[in-house]
Amino acid sequence: MSTLSLVASFGGGLFGACIGALPVFILTGLFAIAGGVATLAGAADLSVGNIAFGSILGPHIAFGPAVVAAAFAANKRHKLASGKDIVSSLNGLGDYTVLIVGGIFGVLGFLLNYLISGVLKLPTDSPGLTVFILLVAGRLLFGNTGLIGKYEGSGKRVYFSSGNALIYNIVIGGGIGIMVGYVAASLKASGVDPALIAIFPVICFGISAISLIFTQTGFATPATHHITYPAAMAAVLSGNPFMGVIFGIVGSLLGDFAGHTFNSHCDTHIDPPAIAIFMSVFIIQAMF
Repeated sequence: MSTLSLVASFGGGLFGACIGALPVFILTGLFAIAGGVATLAGAADLSVGNIAFGSILGPHIAFGPAVVAAAFAANKRHKLASGKDIVSSLNGLGDYTVLIVGGIFGVLGFLLNYLISGVLKLPTDSPGLTVFILLVAGRLLFGNTGLIGKYEGSGKRVYFSSGNALIYNIVIGGGIGIMVGYVAASLKASGVDPALIAIFPVICFGISAISLIFTQTGFATPATHHITYPAAMAAVLSGNPFMGVIFGIVGSLLGDFAGHTFNSHCDTHIDPPAIAIFMSVFIIQAMF
C-alpha cells in the first residue's frame, strides 16, 4: 500500500465533493478512455491506475465519497434539497464540513479498496464493491430511511421491473452487449495482441462514464457502464462475443434490481451500476 496515495485520497474525496459526484465520475471516464486508448495503441500508460482509478478520480475515492458528502449536506447540514442529488457541485454550498466528509470517505475508500483487492483478493470489481460499502455506510450514518428505504405506497413493493420495462432492459442490455462483444472479437480477429485487448473493458467503461455528461446537462441519457464493462470483460476473458451479449443483459437486469431495491423510497443515493458491476464481475471471474 502506498502511503503517498493514501494521503492523496483525502484530497481526492474532497475534490469529488467539491465538484460533485456525477461531474467527477464523468472526468473518470475521460481519463479511462485516454489511458485505455494509449495502452491499446501499445504505449506505456500510467494514467488508468494512478488517475482514472487512483487517488484523483477513482470512483471509490472521488465519486462514492462525493455521494456520501451530498447525503451529509442534505440530511445533516440541511443545505442541499435532496441527499440523492449527485449532480450538484457541493462547492456551491460554501460549507467546509461537507468537503471534509468527502475527504474522510476518500481515505476510507482507499483503505477498503486495498483490503478487498490487496489483502482479501476478492474475485470481483473492488472499486464497485467499495463504492457500494461506502454508500451503505453513508445512508446508515446520514440517511433517515434505512438500508432499502421506506415504502409507503399501497400494494406490494416492486423489486424488479416487469412488462415493457423488463423488455426494454433486456433489449438495451443485449444491444449494447452485441456492440462491445463483437468489437472485442473484431480486435482479436485483426491481430491485436491479446495482452492489449485486456484494456478494452476499461475503454468501454470510459465511454459509458463520459456519456453521462448528457445526463448532467439534462438529457434522458441512461447509465450504461454496468452493461458495457461486464459485457466487454466477459467477451474478452471468454473469447466469445456472445458472452458479451449475455452479460450485457445480466448487467442491465442487475442494475434494475439494485435500483428498485436500494435506490427507491429513500433519501440518499446507493449506486445501482456499482452494485451491478461488482456482482457481474464476480460471476464472470468465477466462470472464466
